[in-house]
Amino acid sequence: MAETGQQRVCLIACGALAREILAVIEANGLDHVELRCLSALLHNRPERIPDAVREAIHTARSDGFERILIGYADCGTGGQLDELIEEEGVERIGGPHCYAFFTGTERFLKEHEDVFTAFFLTDFLARQFDSIIYGPLGLDKHPELRDLYFGNYDRVIYLAQTEDPELDRKAQEAAEKLGLAFERRSTGYGELADFVLGA
Repeated sequence: MAETGQQRVCLIACGALAREILAVIEANGLDHVELRCLSALLHNRPERIPDAVREAIHTARSDGFERILIGYADCGTGGQLDELIEEEGVERIGGPHCYAFFTGTERFLKEHEDVFTAFFLTDFLARQFDSIIYGPLGLDKHPELRDLYFGNYDRVIYLAQTEDPELDRKAQEAAEKLGLAFERRSTGYGELADFVLGA
């Protein structure tokens, strides 16, 4: 239960961030924050993210939430999500994508000048690689499509939020399936933790 007089907060976020956000909420006793997640599959159609977020905002308002935060970076919406954020008067976590805010946006942009040659995985993507990436792209049935989708990449960079040998193994297997070199970087929750703690 939220403390008496504490503002109720609805955090609308990508389902790919659910575990991490819940871990921060629970570890810090943020009982006034309710997490509502949208399907991570929206990333396969980023043009649909703004409308889904708008609907979730309106639902949260009708449910009486006093403050609404958005746990999405731009995520390939080409600025449309930011237009929605401004229209609705809510705030979102900064950065172009979750790879940046897990790493730290400033550091990511400084250190990843070669961002276009690396395919990034997070804990969620390592865990769900076959069902979110490999299968939906048809690579399980048509491995010859690999070069079409991944021919411009030279490696997989796994941004690890946790220390989990099983996820390390899955991330490395994903790199092998894509025929790419593998690199692991430990990030923790990065700016996501600060964003949730500010709720």
